[in-house]
Amino acid sequence: MHYSLRTEQAYVGWIKRYIIHHGRRHPKDMGKREVEAFLTSLAVERDVSAATQGQALSAILFLYREVLEEPLPWLDEVTRAKRPARLPSVMSREEVQRLIAAVDDPLLGLIVSLLYGTGMRLLEGLRLRVKDVDFGRGEIVVREGKGDKDRVTMLPGSLIERLRAQVSVVRALHAAELKAGRGDVWLPQALATKYPAAATSLGWQYVFPAAGLSVDPRSGAVRRHHVDEKRVQRAVKAAAARAGIVKPVSPHTLRHSFATHVLEAGYDIRTVQELLGHAEVSTTMIYTHVLNRGGRGVRSPLDLTG
Repeated sequence: MHYSLRTEQAYVGWIKRYIIHHGRRHPKDMGKREVEAFLTSLAVERDVSAATQGQALSAILFLYREVLEEPLPWLDEVTRAKRPARLPSVMSREEVQRLIAAVDDPLLGLIVSLLYGTGMRLLEGLRLRVKDVDFGRGEIVVREGKGDKDRVTMLPGSLIERLRAQVSVVRALHAAELKAGRGDVWLPQALATKYPAAATSLGWQYVFPAAGLSVDPRSGAVRRHHVDEKRVQRAVKAAAARAGIVKPVSPHTLRHSFATHVLEAGYDIRTVQELLGHAEVSTTMIYTHVLNRGGRGVRSPLDLTG
């Protein structure tokens, strides 16, 4: 059904927890009441977030709808986990520059710069293919983003030469891989069947390939994947410490900072929504807090004295 491997693993995990929670009874012998009890226990006893409870619900609905073919009736007795209204952590432009400068690996520094310069999510950046970087049009096509949607974002002019050099590295590496009898890459959905030659084409290679080969967890094929996201996460955390940034910083903070700074530059909320790939503008609206600089734009009386 073209679900990502992570989604598959998460769903299987939640289904196991659901079964174990009810004494290892078979799901066919359970139904609406047991599902409501399990979801409520997550919120009340385990104090999970609303997103986590929602993922558990999606997994169980998938089990009954797609596997057992016994759709559940409306669940109206579930105690919902509270969704806290938290503002995202955002860095100033100066902090972003300090962070990027503190990344000690050139490749990871390019990735971090690209995440901030485009607003891409971490995995969107790492899964970037050579064919989706359009130097002529100055844009990047983000394929299969959240919600399995494609979108277009800008290609920062200041990164063009570094990205060209990186593509040249990929071209040379790919040529060596082909010479060694390898060079194929994982393709999404049914493309591998429909276009078998695409797996070994330069255009489908990752812009940021991993240093070594790895085993595909589904097929068992030995291929070169993209850079591990944990490397980027560790690099960002270490760079933030070196740069003396005390606020919480992760690769996703770069996306928050991108959105905030684009709004500060005067671009409209709909443009930012499209660049970020948000389905609803209400999701993007959280970044407008920066336009009301502390205290909704009201100056402190301490600053009005004297």
